[in-house]
Amino acid sequence: MARSLLLSVLVLVAAGTARASDVLDLTDDDFESSISQYPVILVEFFAPWCGHCKKLAPEYEEAATKLKGTVALAKVDCTANSNTCNKYGVSGYPTLKIFRNGEDSGSYDGPRSADGIISTMKKQAGPASVDLQSVEAFEKFISDTDASVVGFFRDLYGTTHSEFLKAANTLREKYRFAHTDEDELVDKYDSNGEGIVLFRPPRLANKFEDISVTFPADEKITSHKIKKFIQDHIFGICPHMNEDNRELIQGKDLLVAYFDVDYEKNPKGSNYWRNRVMMVAKKFLDAGHQLNFAVANRKSFAHEVTEFGLDASAGDVPVVGIKTAKGDKYAMQEEFTRDGKALERFLQSYFDGQLKKYMKSEPVPQSNDGPVKVIVAENFDEIVNDDSKDVLIEFYAPWCGHCKNLEPKYKELGEKLIDDPNIVIAKMDATANDVPSYYEVRGFPTIYFAPAGSKQSPKRYEGGREVSDFISYLKKEASNPPIVKDDEKPKKKKKEEL
Repeated sequence: MARSLLLSVLVLVAAGTARASDVLDLTDDDFESSISQYPVILVEFFAPWCGHCKKLAPEYEEAATKLKGTVALAKVDCTANSNTCNKYGVSGYPTLKIFRNGEDSGSYDGPRSADGIISTMKKQAGPASVDLQSVEAFEKFISDTDASVVGFFRDLYGTTHSEFLKAANTLREKYRFAHTDEDELVDKYDSNGEGIVLFRPPRLANKFEDISVTFPADEKITSHKIKKFIQDHIFGICPHMNEDNRELIQGKDLLVAYFDVDYEKNPKGSNYWRNRVMMVAKKFLDAGHQLNFAVANRKSFAHEVTEFGLDASAGDVPVVGIKTAKGDKYAMQEEFTRDGKALERFLQSYFDGQLKKYMKSEPVPQSNDGPVKVIVAENFDEIVNDDSKDVLIEFYAPWCGHCKNLEPKYKELGEKLIDDPNIVIAKMDATANDVPSYYEVRGFPTIYFAPAGSKQSPKRYEGGREVSDFISYLKKEASNPPIVKDDEKPKKKKKEEL
């Protein structure tokens, strides 16, 4: 009996320990007094029902535990603490903000992974620019896995150094900054006593570009010019894209070679393929062609690889895809060759405009006469972009509970408008088809209205989800008054029926 009781106690203690959290749970009553105790604190404003918040929760917990004693992490449930959330302008979930000494220091725009949060908040915790007081400290600083921006100043805290610190404070979340007035270093890297050098990571050293880039000596050093200098040179010809820097690299015309990139376990193998990408890239860049390049781990970016219709499973050679700023995708079908010739042919075809865009699409339905038109990537232009018709389109996911709840109402809407030749009610599985870039779909269901004659500027539908809500919206927005079945006037009864 005693053994059983002891076991029960141990189980309860273990359960209590498991429930302990290193994330501070703040309320309207203690928010202001709590955050003022920390030089830097990251706060998540959330709602318990929010799917994105639930996804972030374990990453946030892990980051809080690993950052304990360095940077505090807190959370506020906005459904129970509306005063605090309203004060700081929280309008969506999760919203993350950084506070310094109790004051709002701005939104957190970094990665949402545990490692990304840790890396970003460590930069926030320390000074914007590290003061390097010895050659040894300098050598250690520039040997990091990320690039380093170092200012060399004969006299610290002058006008030029102030401009450098201003840029460092603005960009501290994204890049690493340091400064020094050590004579030996200033003499070596900038003898005039006012200079900035960008040092790329030693692990990415190669024969196609310099390991460091110096700020132009004939340009006046201002925070604005420093920012541009960094953005122009920080990544070089072909950076290693990972979860922490992907947002800085993506969003422009970009070729990515996906393979087993691992600079911790296999730096030599990682650079072997990267150098072959760079060899070809430099040839086209030197010829004046405009394109950005990167390498990325095939497993970490498996979702992106499959978005090109490529094989995300392990392989010996890279697979390659290009995604433009507009969202157009091109997949390299020929196997990557060690001499780079296959990549060269792929790029030449791309620049010559001879490549066919890759489009992820379900098959076009053989029959599409229902009240709700089924849209896939292949028939999107034909139906949704038909300039003669107004289209209300729902982007959904098959597993989405809210989408399943909407389905019967959306079908009823389609039935009520089935006789209207000018309005189309449509739906598209956004997980199985490419969605045009001018539609922003981040959650499900997302509904847009694409008016006739203005297809490149669809309007996001933010109204209610009842049939009457949709009809009221269409009566207001449609190009022509909707023909709704239930709105038809009843016929007059004959005298003999009275």
